[in-house]
Parts: sequence; structure tokens; C-alpha cells
Amino acid sequence: MSATRLPAALAPWAGSLSALSPELALALGPLLRHLDQLVGAREPVTDGPGEPDGTGGIGRSGRPEQLLPAEWLLAEEHPDEFLRRFVDHELLYLAPEFRSTVTRGRTVVLVDAGPSQAGAGRLVQLAALLVLHRRAAARGSELLVGVLGDPPGRWLAGEPADLLPSWLAARRPTEPTAEQVREATADLDAADRVWLLTSPRPAGDRLPGPLSGAAAGGPSGTPRVLATEVARWGPAGATHVTVRLDRTELELPLPAADIAVRALRGAEFRRNGPVLVPAPADAVGPSGRALPVFTTDATLLLARGRGEGTLLATDVRVTAHKHDALTRTKAHHLNGQVIAAGRTGRRLFALHLHRDRVLRYVSGRKVGGAAEFVVDPAFLGLDGTVAEALASRPVLPLLCSGDDLLVPVAGRWRRIAPDGAVTDDGPVGRRAEGPHGFERFREPRLFDRTPQREALRAPHLVHAGGTAAWSEDGRTWTVRTRLGDERRLSFREKALVAGLVHDGREPVLITWSPDSRMVRAIRYNSTRTLSRFSGGAAPPAVHPTEPLIASEFSPGRVVVGDATTGRIHHVIGSYA
Repeated sequence: MSATRLPAALAPWAGSLSALSPELALALGPLLRHLDQLVGAREPVTDGPGEPDGTGGIGRSGRPEQLLPAEWLLAEEHPDEFLRRFVDHELLYLAPEFRSTVTRGRTVVLVDAGPSQAGAGRLVQLAALLVLHRRAAARGSELLVGVLGDPPGRWLAGEPADLLPSWLAARRPTEPTAEQVREATADLDAADRVWLLTSPRPAGDRLPGPLSGAAAGGPSGTPRVLATEVARWGPAGATHVTVRLDRTELELPLPAADIAVRALRGAEFRRNGPVLVPAPADAVGPSGRALPVFTTDATLLLARGRGEGTLLATDVRVTAHKHDALTRTKAHHLNGQVIAAGRTGRRLFALHLHRDRVLRYVSGRKVGGAAEFVVDPAFLGLDGTVAEALASRPVLPLLCSGDDLLVPVAGRWRRIAPDGAVTDDGPVGRRAEGPHGFERFREPRLFDRTPQREALRAPHLVHAGGTAAWSEDGRTWTVRTRLGDERRLSFREKALVAGLVHDGREPVLITWSPDSRMVRAIRYNSTRTLSRFSGGAAPPAVHPTEPLIASEFSPGRVVVGDATTGRIHHVIGSYA
């Protein structure tokens, strides 16, 4: 929403309110401003001066005892010049340095989605989420929203346009319990700022005593509880609410009944939602088998269909007018089991196993030479055991090298000439053969420059777009970008690195936890949970050059979006 369409008092909120219709933004204005004042003292945007920590340089203002010794010498030898410099603010002082004691953790909001918060309580939650999101963004931090009653570690994140519809859809038939609050805060970082949005009287019953560490919302060790209850009613419903935070209590007005009802139904949210991509009716895949993969630099997402010879291809490129064009999934029907595939230019190549023969499939521009060739599977190391294992994994990459095709099978690279002749082209990198299939971002030969010596020696190596990252223990990573910048990235949980992307110039590791199935974006200064891509039985697919991520987050249903923000661009399927 443009700031010019808002009253002056709401102009600073233009970014956050862009997720709402102009009518709802104006109606929430009084509630937003009062909540912002209430929350401001406990959720500062900027740090205080902190504790004194010596001197940090030289300035042109200060107290007399901070004057440089040379200035006192000037006062003794040339008092007139000293006075002139004093009047013109030319004297030099030692500038004090302060050490900030304010933590910079994430803002974590636990919301009560039970019956007591229906209606008026949800409207206050909506305004509070906008207030806390704006303050977290101003600090360069992240807002995580957890619905009490959800499994621990499941968070809603992202911009308000993505976050608010998911929050609104979360409704629980029962009130949350103290145990649910304990579980939701158990694994948070010590620096996280925790809020609980709930109702007043049951709030004390739900809170599990004094919280410590990560769950401590304030300096006293107790969480910040924003409690709401209806204060006044009118002919059309609730008109005012009482909001309590610590010992402060305010009575605040609610939006008019008609706009409030539309807001609670989601009709006042403005969102460019993801493109819904239907799969062909005759190509829907079996549950849990639509494992997506980017096999080349093209923005073509490949997955298996219902039959073993069905290859589903979806172009997921993001354009300025992606919602104006219909994105389709194309089904390619091949004889036998699809082994490998990849698009180069305007051609889609694939290899498929049929009656103990490996055949080539080409879609798009014609290729020179034989229209089709036949390869003995033994030449590719493709015996029955290998073929059975590949059937439950994403399709292998099929790369073009001049007129030849390259495919990694059974730990070796195989080069296939246009006439079908096969030669061994060297071993696959020891890190690239993972439990979930071939992982191209771990294959050193696919790195577009020579990796550093220390990277090649490290047990863990990933690369993308000219940037390499390596680690000795799998949790603390050294990242050297294509421009020569170096970063240290780390994470605590037991997780696998699923890929590496770039947010502008900054490298971002994408991780997937086998235990919680959570997907996260790890930066050098923050961590973002990509909840909309979490929950899959296998790691997400990460594009080798674009910040794109794809995940089969539920059996047969694939979501594609931005790996740095968590915003969904496409929903493909359902394949199931």
C-alpha cells in the first residue's frame, strides 16, 4: 500500500499494511497505534546506549575531562585560539564507547487459537502481529509465529502477506494448556523474545510458572503476555476491548462490525498468492513419490508421475507477470523406468530403461545423428539393484557435454556419445552419493571454478553459483563467495545441508532436519524457518543458480518458492 494513501500517522506502516486492504488498514489504525505504544517499551527497535566501554575514537563534542591533552596545552599557550576553537566547535574530545547489553534474538509469538480468542481477540492478535513484525524487521530480526497446539518447532514466518493467511486459518477447538506453552518454548534460543497472545483470566492458568532462558520474555524471567477480553458491546457486537500487558491496562476501540467480520474471514487480505499448477489427470503420481529435483541450471522442475515411465516437467521461472500466464505441468510418457533427465536450451533429454535396454528420449528441437540409440544397462552400471533404488529417488541429472550426454550412475560418471557408445568418465565425488540420491551441489566436478584446497580436504562441501562452503563437523561452515567474500555460518540442530543460495551477495545455507523435517535458511547473522517447505519425507530440491526451493511437503503435493524469504510461487499437483 502506498504511504500517500494512508493518514500521516500510519504512513510509516505502509510496508506492513500492504498485506491488508486500504479499508481494513484505516480501521485498524487506532488499535495499531495504541498497541505500538504499549509494546514499544518492551520491544525496542534500537538499542540503548549500553554500558561504558572505554573510548572509541575522537569527536568534536564532549565534557571538559574528555578534551585531548593537546587541547589543554593550546589553552595554556594560546588561550585566544582555544576560545575561538571552542566557539566554532573545533576542539577535539575523546569519544566514549558503549557496550550494548540488548539481545538481538528473534521475536517469537505464541498465539492462542482457542474459542476464547475468537472474534475480538483475533482482531487484537492481527494488530499485535503487525506491530511485532514491523519492530522485528526494523531490528533486522525475524518474526516467528507458533500456534499453541501445533507440534513443537512448527513456525509460521515470512512477510505479513504470507504469514497472516496461515495464522488466520489456524483455529483450535480447545483452549491451550501450560504444557503446550512449555513445549513451544523448550528449544528456543536464549536471545529470543517471546510473546504470548491470549485471554486474561485463563492466561495465568496456562503459563508454566517462571520461564527461564529462551522462554524468558523480560528481565524478570516471565514471558510477555498480551491478554485481551471484550470490554464493551454494541448492537452489532463488541466495540471495545481491554488489553493488559504486565501491569498496564488499556481500553481500545475495535473496527466497525462489517469490516471486522470481513477481516476475520480473510476477505480483507491482499495477497498475490502462489500459482496453482494442476498436474495432468493421467499423470498423477503415487503418494510420496513425486520427489522434485532441479537437474540442470534451467528453471525446470522434474518429478516422477504415476507410471514408472511418466516424467512430469514444470517450468517454475518467476517473472513480473507470472500470475498472468498459466503455468502447466507437462507429462512426458516414456516406455519403462525413467532414469535421468535434464533440459539444455530448448531440448529435454531423458534416459529410460525398457526391456533391458536404455533408450534416449528427446523433447524439443531435433538433434543430429541417430534419432534414437540403444545402450546396454551393464555399460552404465545399471543392474537390477541399482534400478530398484533409483525408482524411489529423484531422477538423476542428465547433462550435455558437447554432443555427448553425461550421467552419474552407481558412483561413476558415464559419457554417452551420439551413437550410443559409453565410456567411463571418472568417479562421482565421495560426498555426492547421499542416502536420498545424487546431490549435484556436493559434486566438485560441477563447480564452475577450482575449489579451494581446504574445501577439497574437508569432509563436507557444497557449492552453488561460484560460491563454495565447507565444514569439518557439518555444523560450522566456512563460505567463500564468487566475489571473494568469506563468511562463517553455523547451526545447532542435527541437520543436513540441502543446498546453497544467494540473497543478493550474501550466501545462505538451506538445511533440512531428518528428525523434525524442518527446513531453514541459515545466514551469518540470522536463521529463518521455511515452514511452508517443511514436513517433507525427503530434503527439498534447491536450484543450483537461482534462489528457488521445491519440496514435497505432503504426499504428492509440491510447493515451489523463494529459498531466502519462504514465499511460495507455485503449488503443483496434487500428484497424489
